[in-house]
Amino acid sequence: MQKESFPILLRFFKALADDSRLKIVGILANQECSVEELALLLHLKEPTISHHLTKLNELNLVKMRSSGNTQLYKLDSEILQSFSKEIFTSVEITSVVEDEESQVWSNKVLKNYISSDRTNSHPRLKEIPASRKKRLVILKWLANNFEIKVNYPESKVNEILKRYHPDCATLRRELICHQLMQRENGIYWRQLGL
Repeated sequence: MQKESFPILLRFFKALADDSRLKIVGILANQECSVEELALLLHLKEPTISHHLTKLNELNLVKMRSSGNTQLYKLDSEILQSFSKEIFTSVEITSVVEDEESQVWSNKVLKNYISSDRTNSHPRLKEIPASRKKRLVILKWLANNFEIKVNYPESKVNEILKRYHPDCATLRRELICHQLMQRENGIYWRQLGL
């Protein structure tokens, strides 16, 4: 899920987590109503209805139009359809859980493979994981020790990698193979953020 979509999704579900707001949405999906009419239909006070409408309006779920001195509200079905197309796809919803699970799993891998020796200024890699998936987590962690678009001679790359594990040649080769770093004529660099 795109990072900007998650807060919208969260606000959407929070707005509809209230039974009164959900009922208001249901009523406004079928007809235009004033605050007074909604209060009568739901047996609530007008200030309470206004409060709920404000919450729904923050997400642009309701449209308001004036008719004389009365303000009439209606559900904005176009916004609802937009939510449905952009955010409520099964892929988008599933990615929320997958992203969270992936981060939890990555943190667990890092905890298992990295020792925090207080005598050393850098955490140490206990071993290079045999599993490709776990190794990729470690390699991404190592790649973050290199600044983006900064050129490093091979000797500097080795120096940095040896802080974490003595087999810098394997780690250097793996960083290149997984395209976490680039190499040309003995110069290494990291192009993108991870």
